Amino acid sequence: MSLFGKAKAKAEELLGHAEEVYGQSHGDAAATLDGEARRLEAEAEEEQAEGTDHRGDDGLAGSGAR
Repeated sequence: MSLFGKAKAKAEELLGHAEEVYGQSHGDAAATLDGEARRLEAEAEEEQAEGTDHRGDDGLAGSGAR
């Protein structure tokens, strides 16, 4: 992903986060969900660009828990 693409994905992530916070603070469920969706989509684009994939990651790596 180009530098411009990374910057665009980060901007979308921040915009989504802002919309999510706005929705939470104003009791607007639609804005909260729209913001969350935008943020998660941007995070996925960033991870794809970095070549990381956490879909199977349970967050317990190295803990020995199963």
